[in-house]
Amino acid sequence: MKYLSEYRNLEATKQYLDLIHKTATKTWNIMEICGGQTHGLVKNGIINLLPENVRMIHGPGCPVCVTPLNLIDKAVELLENGVIVCSFGDMVRVPGSKKSLLEAKANGGDLRILYSPLEAVNIAKQNPNKEVVFFAVGFETTAPANALSVLHAKKEEVKNYSILVSHVLVPPAMEGILGDEFCTIDAFLGAGHVCAIMGMKEYYPLVEKYKIPIVVTGFEPLDLVQGIYLAIQQLEKGEYKLENQYSRVVREEGNLEALKVIQSVFEVGDREWRGIGTIPDSGYVLKPAFRDYDAETKFGISSIATPENSECIAGQILKGIKKPHECPQFGKACNPSNPLGAPMVSSEGACAAYYHFSNHLN
Repeated sequence: MKYLSEYRNLEATKQYLDLIHKTATKTWNIMEICGGQTHGLVKNGIINLLPENVRMIHGPGCPVCVTPLNLIDKAVELLENGVIVCSFGDMVRVPGSKKSLLEAKANGGDLRILYSPLEAVNIAKQNPNKEVVFFAVGFETTAPANALSVLHAKKEEVKNYSILVSHVLVPPAMEGILGDEFCTIDAFLGAGHVCAIMGMKEYYPLVEKYKIPIVVTGFEPLDLVQGIYLAIQQLEKGEYKLENQYSRVVREEGNLEALKVIQSVFEVGDREWRGIGTIPDSGYVLKPAFRDYDAETKFGISSIATPENSECIAGQILKGIKKPHECPQFGKACNPSNPLGAPMVSSEGACAAYYHFSNHLN
């Protein structure tokens, strides 16, 4: 299979691991931004095959994990008040302060699990006497589809459709991490699927400002070890630049049509990140022309605020300060059946990756 079997080739992966062992003479901390990269590293055992002086730090790149607790509470509030709430499947088990969307559904709420927000627009058309809200969670990758649903609803004059927006942006999060006083990151593996949409131009200022290598990678084993090797090559030479390991998918300019759709509906604004706090200009908000489709405004739920669970150290994990198994609750009070925080229940969460694929429970 093109672009799959080649990047799961065991011999090629071993060759790059050997190069990493030969090249890394110093201790380097490399953060992979995306949760998909984290799962690739842990599931395939790459973490354990790297030399001890190459430490992979798990970043905040899981949109489910960084969605703030109050957004989940807002979605539950809508569900419990007769609104049809539509969501991707990865959000429904994430705990709010009192319950998850799935628990609210069990109590009678009309929750629909969908593959596309355009399906939610069709549900709104089929139920003109009910309000329909799509829980629009994600990084830049899901923004085009969510924006397109709003454009479609406006064109079709569907008045009973809106979105609960929780879109966050990767580069501001990276800058927030680099600006943290406890930051020990020497290089980044950039998220290839995000760059496939947005392109690479937003990363050049980070490279120059912080003098740090950034290598955009894919998610297969060979992608990851190639990316780590390229980053270590730069670090050992004292260089810093932006490199594109994922050139089979990522273009410098990104996806121009997708960008056009995003920019027509959304503008950049401040966003709260679960366990991290508010990062300025780190997310998308609906433009004034589309505020009629903003569920928070439409239903007057903007004021709902929720404190984080004091037992959950998700913020420290998302910033790379601690690893999942360093949490006192990991595998005990917090597990996939009873998660204290989103990183344990999300399909891309670092805690879930360690729980399912690591030996830290033994």
